[in-house]
Amino acid sequence: MPSERMRVDKWLWCVRIFKSRSKATNACKKGHVKIGELKLKPASLIKAGDVISLKKDGFNLDFNIVAIIPKRVSFVLAAPCYENITPIEELNKFKDWFIGKAAPEKRMK
Repeated sequence: MPSERMRVDKWLWCVRIFKSRSKATNACKKGHVKIGELKLKPASLIKAGDVISLKKDGFNLDFNIVAIIPKRVSFVLAAPCYENITPIEELNKFKDWFIGKAAPEKRMK
């Protein structure tokens, strides 16, 4: 049975929003992770139903926490644990940034 509450840094790592727990911890320490206007410390406890906002790589992302999971799992299993409620304007900002970032394809002679 999953626990009711979990540290925010661990949850962000478990659902694969950050690649490592130390990156999630550093984001919290820098004040990039919030619930409303309240900046969260790495050890802050979160629960299902909370809405967290975070700044990652220059983008402002919003997530609704659906479930708390006890350990890191694959992306397929982690996806149902949160809802991405990031505004469409912010998602378009990411798409506009990403276009044209791939290297041109080269053909071997």
